[in-house]
Amino acid sequence: MARHLPYGDMDKILSLSKRRGFVFQSSEIYGGLGSTWDYGPLGVELKRHVKEAWWRSVVLERDDMVGQDAAILMNPQVWVASGHVENFSDPMAECSSCHRRFRTDDLDSKLCPECGGELADPRQFNLMFKTFMGPVEDTASQVYLRPETAQGIFVNFTNVVNSTRKKLPFGIAQIGKAFRNEITPGNFTFRTREFEQMEIEYFVKPGTNGEWLHSWVQDRLAWYTEYGIRPDNLRLRRHASDELAHYANDCYDIEYRFPWGWAELEGIADRTDYDLRQHAEASGQDLQYFDEETKEHYFPYVIEPSGGVDRAVLAFWLDAYDEEPDGDTVRAVLRLHRKLSPVTVAALPLSRNAKLVPTAREVYAQLRRHFTTQYDDAQSIGRRYRRQDEIGTPFCVTIDFDTLDDKQVTVRDRDTMHQSRIPIADLIPVLQDKLEHGW
Repeated sequence: MARHLPYGDMDKILSLSKRRGFVFQSSEIYGGLGSTWDYGPLGVELKRHVKEAWWRSVVLERDDMVGQDAAILMNPQVWVASGHVENFSDPMAECSSCHRRFRTDDLDSKLCPECGGELADPRQFNLMFKTFMGPVEDTASQVYLRPETAQGIFVNFTNVVNSTRKKLPFGIAQIGKAFRNEITPGNFTFRTREFEQMEIEYFVKPGTNGEWLHSWVQDRLAWYTEYGIRPDNLRLRRHASDELAHYANDCYDIEYRFPWGWAELEGIADRTDYDLRQHAEASGQDLQYFDEETKEHYFPYVIEPSGGVDRAVLAFWLDAYDEEPDGDTVRAVLRLHRKLSPVTVAALPLSRNAKLVPTAREVYAQLRRHFTTQYDDAQSIGRRYRRQDEIGTPFCVTIDFDTLDDKQVTVRDRDTMHQSRIPIADLIPVLQDKLEHGW
């Protein structure tokens, strides 16, 4: 029987991560840099596939969505108008003994969790990174690394409406980097100072915002289960009135049961018309929407599903890890959704025999035109199967000596270990079908 944990095993993931090339400590040869990570050859593919699955779901498969990619650096007045300069902060307390700093909302007492020393009174700490644009470092040239991608969408609202002629309700999606000078980052890639967001700003007519908030909550929850996260490891949490952001009148978090407890994967907020009003007032530009049916000008309300790419990757990864008996050993399997797996197909020649290699390379060349493919000819075929299982490869294609005569290969399924003999001529369409429907 498979050993499928109720929640992911972080120790197993951390071991797998560096050994197989998912995630490395950033700047490791220099001792690293606090809570910064580099995605390795497999990690970058897993991350890319998660982003592609999200984009396909929220943009390509809908007719009420478009995309954009705004710049990281923006006019600093954007952040004044949005309220980030004044409000984007966390309460921080410093230990009087070891001088370490902590978010007070993460603490259970007024004593330092590291040394037991007394914590000073909390003060607000703005989370935005500051830098300077141009050759002179003064307040006139100060800019910020964006703490979210949302504002790049709001300031382009009129540009998108005019260029696409979209009618309400419609949304704008964006994937991009954001930066927050977190006081206490941690838990691997869960909370970092540099991260990637998948955000949607969905513009609706005032009065319909409640139904659209509910619709997006259900859609986003269904996306995580569609791509393999077990429902028992997901839950919805509605924000209490005293924890709502300054721009929101309602918000839900989709939470995942991480090894350290329940934590946010994605937030879906009703931002009202706060942002467009703020930017219209601060810029002097008319950002109202003209409703051709009612002949009215008004500021749309906004529903914002905002998720973290890195958190989603970590959740899919943790949830997929599985173990089952394999003789005297244990077979580790990463049961990722077939479309998320970093490698979709592995081409495995039975040996490095000179007669076999040219055919194996030809099969590999065909596969890589259609799928993320890896060629592996090191060690026994059994060990190679186990390596591919551990990194989540759904399909292994074995090229053996019979292939030279019958022009067929053996396709092995990761989850069932079922093996089928398939003609090379049919290999691509068969795998494409199995990628959609499984065996």
